[in-house]
Amino acid sequence: MPASRRGSGSVILPTGQTLAIHTRTQDEEDLPHATKRTMADHLRKYESLFTLTPQRMRMIVEAFTETLELGLNKPNQIVPMIPTYVFGWPTGEETGDFLALDLGGTNLRVCLVTLQGAGKFEITQTKYRLTEEQKQDDGQKLFDFCAECLKTFVETNIGEGPGMLKAGQTLPLGFTFSYPCSQERIDHGELIRWTKGFGAPNTEGRDVAEMFKQSLAKYNLPIHLTALINDTTGTLIASHYVNPRTKIAVIFGTGCNAAYMEHVKGIPKIAHLGILDECGEEKDVDMAINCEWGAFDSFEHEHLPRTKYDAIVDETSNKPGEQAFEKLISGRYLGEILRLVICELIDEGVLFLGQNTYKLEKPYCLDTAFLSLMESDPTDELLMIIGIFTHFFALETTLAERQFFRALAKLIGRRAARLSSCGIAAIVNKMGYLEEGCSVGADGSLYNKYPGFPDRVHEGLQDIFGDKGRNIVTHHAEDGSGVGSAIIAAMTKIRKDAGLYAHV
Repeated sequence: MPASRRGSGSVILPTGQTLAIHTRTQDEEDLPHATKRTMADHLRKYESLFTLTPQRMRMIVEAFTETLELGLNKPNQIVPMIPTYVFGWPTGEETGDFLALDLGGTNLRVCLVTLQGAGKFEITQTKYRLTEEQKQDDGQKLFDFCAECLKTFVETNIGEGPGMLKAGQTLPLGFTFSYPCSQERIDHGELIRWTKGFGAPNTEGRDVAEMFKQSLAKYNLPIHLTALINDTTGTLIASHYVNPRTKIAVIFGTGCNAAYMEHVKGIPKIAHLGILDECGEEKDVDMAINCEWGAFDSFEHEHLPRTKYDAIVDETSNKPGEQAFEKLISGRYLGEILRLVICELIDEGVLFLGQNTYKLEKPYCLDTAFLSLMESDPTDELLMIIGIFTHFFALETTLAERQFFRALAKLIGRRAARLSSCGIAAIVNKMGYLEEGCSVGADGSLYNKYPGFPDRVHEGLQDIFGDKGRNIVTHHAEDGSGVGSAIIAAMTKIRKDAGLYAHV
C-alpha cells in the first residue's frame, strides 16, 4: 500500500475516490515515528546535496568574477553592474546638514543628518506609512505625498534661529529610490519598472528625479535634490565614512546585492562618456558600482549547485529563471527550501505518519525565522522546535526528528552563507584586495539575525583563499538609505561647488 501524505496508506474506492487510511492496534500508544537511524540515513543524503566543498566554491568565484567583468564591459547583461555616478570615497570630513528621503516598500522615511566630520554624525528621522492606494495611485501624486511629508518634517525639525535654516538657504537632499533605474548622471533616474508591490501609473519610463523636483517646487520647499541613489550604494558610502577600511558593501536580507568602488577606466561600457578627473585625465577616477548580483547564473544555471528543491522554488516563483543567486541565499527562500525537503519525506512515508500535515503543504508557510529558532534552540529536548511544529502546524515530533530538522536547517543556512562568501570573494579577486585586506559592510536580516551567518561567511572566505581569507572581515554596516544618502548628497555638492560635477 503506497504511503500517503495524509495517512499511512490509501485505497481507491469503486467511485474513483481515494480514501486515506492509517491502521492502529488498540495497544499502540504513540503515533508511528521515524527512528533515529532512519533520520541519520536521510541526513547523510542531504549533507551531500547541500554541502559546498572549497574546490567547488573556488570554481563559483572564478565564474562570478568573469560575470562581473562582463557586466562592466557590455550593457544589458544578466548581472548589470550599474554605474551610480557616485564618484570616489568620502573623506570622512564632510560636514553640514543634509536631508535624506527613503522611499521603501512599506514606509517613507525622512531624515535630517548632521555630518560632524571625523566619521561622526547625528540623525533625526520620521517614518510615514504608505497605504496600498498610494502605491497604486498616479506617480506624481506619490511624489507630491513625499514632498508633503518633507514639508511637515522641515517645519517640525528645522526652524529659523541660531544654527538652523536661514532665510534663502536651501538644504541638499539625497533620495534613496531602490527601484531599477537607468541613470545618466547622479540627479537623474529613469524608472525601468516598479518592484516591491508598487504599481503607480505614469511613472515607468520617466525621470523620477524630475517628477520629484516638480513636487518640491509645488510645495515651495527650500530643498535641492542632489543625488538619487540605491540603498546598497548608500551602505557602501556610509560604512566607509565611519570605517575607511570598508571597500565593499553587501546586503543579505529578503534580497541580496552588493556595491563596491570601481576605477572608471575599468568600466568600458561608459568609456564614451569621457569622465575625467580634476586634471583632465581618466586614470584616477573611481565610481561606485551597484552590482545587482542576485541575478548571477540566472537562466543558464551553469555554475551554482542547485538541488531539485531549488529548481521547484525557482519554477513556482513569480519570475522563473531570474535571480538564481538570490534564490539560494536570501531570507525569502530558505524556509521554503526546508519545507520542500520535509514534504518530500512526508510523501515517502518517513515523517508524520498518521498525522494531518495539510498546514505544512502551504508554500512559504515555513518562515526563515523558524530556521533561525531551530538552530539557536538551547535546550536538550529542543523545546523550541516542539513549539514551532505543535503551535504552527499541529504536529507531534520525536527528539530524533527534531535533531534532524535542526541539522537540515543548519545545512541550508550554512550553504547560503558560503555562497555569499563566493560573491564577496569575486569582488576581492577582481579588485586585488586580498593581500592588504579590507572590511565589508554587511546589512540585512539574514546577516543581522540568523545565528552564525557572519561566522560562516568568514569560514567560507578562508576555505576559498586559505589563511589570507582572514584579511577580509565583515562588519555590521551603517544605515545606507539615511546616513549614506546624506553623505552622497554632501560629496556631490562638494564636487559641484568645485566645478567637478560630472554632467554626463
